[in-house]
Amino acid sequence: MSPRNPRGSTSIPSTTYQPSLPATVLCYHQSFNLPQINNKPSGNQRQIPKAVVEMEINKKGVSEIGVHDIVRAGLSVEDARRFHHLLKNAIFLANGSSSEPADPTEVWRKVVGERVLQPWHPHKLHQLVYYSVYSNWDSSVRGPPPYWFPSQDESTRTNLGLAMETHGSKFLGASYKDPLTSFNLFQKFSVRNPEAYWAIVLQELSVSFHKKPKCILDTSDKSKPGGTWLPRAVMNIADCCLQPAIRPMKSDDSVAIVWRDEIDSSVVNKMTLKELREQVMLVANALDTTFVKGDTIAIDMPMTVHSVIIYLAIVLAGYVVVSIADSFAAKEIATRLRISNAKGIFTQDFILRGGRKVPLYSRVSEARPHKAIVLPAVGNDVGIQLQKQDLSWKEFLSRANHLERPNVYSPVYQPADSMTNILFSSGTTGDPKAIVWTHLSPIRCSSDAWAHGDIRVGDIYCWPTNLGWVMGPILLYSCFLTGATLALFHGSPLGRDFGKFVQDAGVTVLGTVPSLVKTWKNSNCMEGLDWTRIRSFCSTGETSNVDDDLWLSSKSYYNPIIECCGGTELASSYIQGSVLQPQAFGAFSSASMTTGLVILDEEGIPYPGDQPCVGEVGLYPVYLGASDRLLNADHDEVYFKGMPIVQGMQLRRHGDILKRTVGGYFIVQGRADDTMNLGGIKTSSVEIERVCDRAAEGILETAAVSVAPPGGGPEVLVIFVVLKNGFKGEADKLRVKLSKAIQTNLNPLFKVGHVKIVAEFPRTASNKLLRRVLRDRIRRELHGLSKL
Repeated sequence: MSPRNPRGSTSIPSTTYQPSLPATVLCYHQSFNLPQINNKPSGNQRQIPKAVVEMEINKKGVSEIGVHDIVRAGLSVEDARRFHHLLKNAIFLANGSSSEPADPTEVWRKVVGERVLQPWHPHKLHQLVYYSVYSNWDSSVRGPPPYWFPSQDESTRTNLGLAMETHGSKFLGASYKDPLTSFNLFQKFSVRNPEAYWAIVLQELSVSFHKKPKCILDTSDKSKPGGTWLPRAVMNIADCCLQPAIRPMKSDDSVAIVWRDEIDSSVVNKMTLKELREQVMLVANALDTTFVKGDTIAIDMPMTVHSVIIYLAIVLAGYVVVSIADSFAAKEIATRLRISNAKGIFTQDFILRGGRKVPLYSRVSEARPHKAIVLPAVGNDVGIQLQKQDLSWKEFLSRANHLERPNVYSPVYQPADSMTNILFSSGTTGDPKAIVWTHLSPIRCSSDAWAHGDIRVGDIYCWPTNLGWVMGPILLYSCFLTGATLALFHGSPLGRDFGKFVQDAGVTVLGTVPSLVKTWKNSNCMEGLDWTRIRSFCSTGETSNVDDDLWLSSKSYYNPIIECCGGTELASSYIQGSVLQPQAFGAFSSASMTTGLVILDEEGIPYPGDQPCVGEVGLYPVYLGASDRLLNADHDEVYFKGMPIVQGMQLRRHGDILKRTVGGYFIVQGRADDTMNLGGIKTSSVEIERVCDRAAEGILETAAVSVAPPGGGPEVLVIFVVLKNGFKGEADKLRVKLSKAIQTNLNPLFKVGHVKIVAEFPRTASNKLLRRVLRDRIRRELHGLSKL
């Protein structure tokens, strides 16, 4: 859950597609007219994307749109006339009996409510209407313009709304009105009274205890700033995922997973909860013949039905999952195996993507694991010669054949704070941070899905991701602990085949990263597909582009996109959208439930109240599911040292620069440190510079920074280069060399957007590199390019 790196650190996911990291801001060259857009920069203004501003525009408002404008946007004359009539009627309904023009929010609400705009209409038409409605909107006065509005009636049927109706009056007294009016009050109550909130949520999720906790939160141990959660509880969170439950209602016959293989576009496969449990228990029995209890076992493969089964089996049997993304180079795999002391690794012979076979086992073998268990990408037999210490999937499973009941297994119950998963998040020093998840972490991430995303029984939840990134485990637990069905596509999410799976599987909640949305929109690959069963989207991993989100939301009659921003170490999002609040494109409407935060000025002093401001975010430390240890670094130094004390608590560091707008929305402005976010994957300047410094003979030193384009969207990687004396270089040729070096040694998904050759780097008196100065320079240059 981003959990968003420049939208936080919830690194998303996907290793299954090549992210689009634009070198310059996207510009449209379209001939239809759009109204003048207020684009004066302001400290608290969410600017309309430059991509839209640079269209040929005029000063028309929505009421001045004519049939000829609609024709230019892509409709036939006859259809344009019908559309014009519907649009005028929506404006009339918004105005009511008033002689004054209706507020833009009411006009847009009517346009959406009357379904004037259809998912199959040209995107130019959606742009024309949306930007015309909000043509005179001043974000500095009113905050970002909303596009989705919750209804009072539906709010009481949401997970959180129903809980508020049941408990709101008891907790808030006469102040409680209804789920929409009282949402902010209830969120603040959950921060001050986390025990009361979690007592409710634990009854709503599929969480059971082998031994119940003595209480929900114990703050008596002052050495633990986040407190001790569910002390003395004994449980197994994988067992919670696999067992039937009354609340949420799930039976053995409930569909747990649906999936489709890329090579077979006609079938949607299904697996019931009972079938899933039996498969997991078979693998758990095989694990016990191969490993010793407590061993760390890696998974480096696409997120398939088999990888989900393996993940749950490792946790069920009392081992620890080591999450490794399937896009990593051998050196990065080896680093993670070394840090985690992994005793084995599950992988595939190949990765199938778009009809191509991409070697995976060979990369894993180069990292020299103790033992690899290799699954075939296709069929029953691996398509490659294995090393002598390694096992095929078939051989591995056969180790449980001697058991009388190989599909039955007794879960290993552990204290709730026992380690279940090691995930990695890049810092600014070389090795990635090894972050520990416990049995508590899934409770946190699934509670966000339950409360903010309203994930529930009957939902079919799809999110292209990987178990090597935090969104993989988040997605898995968010389905199985809420009773939703997990939807998996065994292939590339880049093209139409994925979109057809979303349609055919009846996906109701679709998760994305902004780069993926941009690819779908620009390629027009989803044209003609029906996504109207989707009742909400989710987005994390990088900064959203307003126009791309407009395209995405339009595919399901403008249902909401729940923006998520958090971190691997938080097991959740600290700011999110909510189905109980109006949503604005590219913005977060609230701190997540039980999350207390402040925004700090340059002196480290919190800005008062809810006033608009910009600064580094600080989190209150009492946070269920957040990390309390790192395997290879000092946890206190990384997350607490140097942070101010507020209300008697030392704040927890997250690292985002956060803007709070008028109206209470949040917009992430980037990172306070030198960690960057490329295509939804967090990395550090130091890691990239180490590779680039060796990429060409004439390079003396490099500095890596990332910036968001002026119109919003994924961050652009920029490398500044100082050449050795006597060497000359061309920026374009260096860009190709540096991209190749980074993709070979770090991650094939990374791409250099710009190379800038400079004489020297700005430094402090102590010789510390001032990347901030370089970042500001390239930001100004990109902003200048966008005006050309």
